[in-house]
Amino acid sequence: MLNAQKEKFSLDPGSHYINCAYMSPLLKSAEQAGIEGLQRKQNPFRVSAQDFFTEATVVRQLFAQMINAEPGRIAIIPSASYGLGVVINNIRPVRGGRVVTVHEEFPSDVYSLHRICSEHSLELVTVAPPDTLKNRGKIWNERILDAIVPGTVLVNLSSVHWADGTVFNLEEIGERAKDVGALLVVDGTQSVGAMEMDVQKYKIDALICAAYKWLLGPYTSGFAYFSEYFDNGKPLEESWLNRIDSENFQALVNYQEQYRPMAARYNMGEFSNFIQLPMLKASLNQLLDWQPARINEYCRYVSSPLIYFLQENGFSLEEEAHRANHLFGFRLPDGMSIETVQRTLIERKIYVSLRGSAIRVSPHLYNDESDIAALTTALQDLI
Repeated sequence: MLNAQKEKFSLDPGSHYINCAYMSPLLKSAEQAGIEGLQRKQNPFRVSAQDFFTEATVVRQLFAQMINAEPGRIAIIPSASYGLGVVINNIRPVRGGRVVTVHEEFPSDVYSLHRICSEHSLELVTVAPPDTLKNRGKIWNERILDAIVPGTVLVNLSSVHWADGTVFNLEEIGERAKDVGALLVVDGTQSVGAMEMDVQKYKIDALICAAYKWLLGPYTSGFAYFSEYFDNGKPLEESWLNRIDSENFQALVNYQEQYRPMAARYNMGEFSNFIQLPMLKASLNQLLDWQPARINEYCRYVSSPLIYFLQENGFSLEEEAHRANHLFGFRLPDGMSIETVQRTLIERKIYVSLRGSAIRVSPHLYNDESDIAALTTALQDLI
């Protein structure tokens, strides 16, 4: 099993940041890559025409490796909403069908679905979890499968619920979606980098992933995977970088009708960002070296004393079989004030998130036993 990697980050000593699902800290190696990228702009003559493409090719290959995809199927995007915008722009459903999502999905996903349903006269079906805690994740997954019926054109959900960490069974959901001819669009922002992801195994048509959380990247960076369904689609913008032969700067006015193949047409404008791409490259290389499955194993290990404490003291959380190891939410026992908990944690420099009625904890390799002990002690003192 991996050991804590606190020394590879620059978090303030004395703070307990257990909140990667909000925003990750940068790796020191990514910080250095960003600084070097800034300094490179001091002398622009050091940036060649080929440099507009080489770093982007590398990071697309690295992300593709992480999710078991062809590099050509990866686009560089600035945000999850941008990737979802590509889906909005290219879905071709039969009018009158249904779109399936889950209760309290992330707003960017839901707003995108509202637009798709409005433009194509589709019904939006939102699958809620049961009120009971017993078998909550199991029942919720079963309800999702039951909702994917003939006439379903699109299924959109995160691989783990962004608010409380409930794990959705993508393999079964992907299989059911394909059985009825529906597209499967997955928001991987809260899982890719900290859990294994396989777009082939799960039959995913589009995987959208902002990079500033579990990919340890800078803000306004991300990736999208697009399957064959999108190969001849319409991009959101007409960037010159996304046309064939754009490496030849001398011939740019020999305008090209043809896009670069597969997902490259969906790259954001100015995807060659000479500061952010080296940072992403450093982060992806480190994550692949650590391996997402081993990161997940470490998160399970380091958080286990907290899980035990919560279960023994009247807090409620998802059962283990359907609870993510790297991101989970717990709800307070009766009589405990969430405002008091928030105030106490801030006073003790313990940083987690409040999402809905759940307190969300999301550890990473920069956390160790002392961080989890600080949170556990704070909660114990409030009982």
